[in-house]
Amino acid sequence: MNARPESILCPQPDGEQRGIADIPVRVERGQREVFCGLTGIIWLHRKMTDAFFLVVGSRTCAHLLQSAAGVMIFANPRFATAILEDRDLAGITDPLEELENTVSRLLARRPDIRTLFLVGSCPSEVIKLDLNMAAERLSVANAGRTRVMAWSGSGIETTFTQGEDACLKTLVPELESDAANAPSLLVVGTLPDVVEDQFQRLFADLGINASFLPPRRSSVLPAIGPDTQFILAQPFLGETARALRGRGLRCIDSVFPFGAEGTRGWFEAAATALGVPAERTQSVLDVPHARARRALRPMRERLAGKRITFFPDSQLEIPLARFLAEECGMELLEVATPYLDRSTVGAELARLPEGVRLVEGHDVDQQLDRVIADRPDLTVCGLGLANPLEAKGLSTKWSIELVFSPVHGFEQAQDLAELFVRPLERLDRLKV
Repeated sequence: MNARPESILCPQPDGEQRGIADIPVRVERGQREVFCGLTGIIWLHRKMTDAFFLVVGSRTCAHLLQSAAGVMIFANPRFATAILEDRDLAGITDPLEELENTVSRLLARRPDIRTLFLVGSCPSEVIKLDLNMAAERLSVANAGRTRVMAWSGSGIETTFTQGEDACLKTLVPELESDAANAPSLLVVGTLPDVVEDQFQRLFADLGINASFLPPRRSSVLPAIGPDTQFILAQPFLGETARALRGRGLRCIDSVFPFGAEGTRGWFEAAATALGVPAERTQSVLDVPHARARRALRPMRERLAGKRITFFPDSQLEIPLARFLAEECGMELLEVATPYLDRSTVGAELARLPEGVRLVEGHDVDQQLDRVIADRPDLTVCGLGLANPLEAKGLSTKWSIELVFSPVHGFEQAQDLAELFVRPLERLDRLKV
């Protein structure tokens, strides 16, 4: 039996000022309970309507995607799995040759595909299948028709939302440099179309020329120029942000657009960085901000004073915890996140209340011990932990729903808070 890994507590240095670097973080390395990065395909394929995601993996990968997407084969989805057979894994056949044949048949059947992503999985990583080389060869063979790219969604290398980070990072080198026509702002992170439309209208009212990565059509990537700055819409895109900095773009530091205050802070950071006069920013944001605050009042009445714990799952934990504490009055017991990237969530960390237990990484056994001892009013966790915790009398919220639902922006602030209200109301009804 393996010994339980030790946790590392990074202590807070002495001092009067509580800076970002001073926040104590418990680092845990142990058993994980989280989806692999392949799951990101579910929202990426809905966003880029001319792209196709071909997972090179096993039947388990295919079942995961089919279950997570909730679509039938006859719905003609823009993803599939090229299943590695025993002969491929044993080295009896050339899996790259088989893959090229599969891609040829796919493109003949689906001539509308403009970008084909070859997505690595655990099996393809284990046998060291070079999908980057395959992508280069297929891009040459299909030049002028379909761009072929590769990234890894393997559970060995990525967890849950990191799949999107890996995908968008591969697009960064493809962004065209165009000083004349480049937008002044690049918004990075997959957003539902309804949210993107709302954001685009607000940016237009602010006089900001904004584009979005990923775009709705993968064949029409946004251009960048020497004056282009970018702002993250999702907190789990650290590698993409570093790649954009490598292209010479400056990142606008901000909280994330969750809730009334978070969304206002996000837009204000972009407006300030791009030189929008404060008076114009105020006139554009005041009305939707006030509307969002009004919509949140009944949610705050239901959530205020309730105690909440976050298990590490989606990397949305820190921004959502800030929103719930700051705007809904909830008490944070433990906020755990799979990876803590201070370069992306530094502004959020600075606004967390003192005393919260902040954890980076996974050790499911220890985390379960703590949540059972704490007995919070609500626990945000993955699907695999929800039922066991419910059986122990703890109310839970599936973290995956927070990724798949439109939750960004002013208009969605009430919807976001309501996702946390529902399990509490369900518990009240069960008690009657």
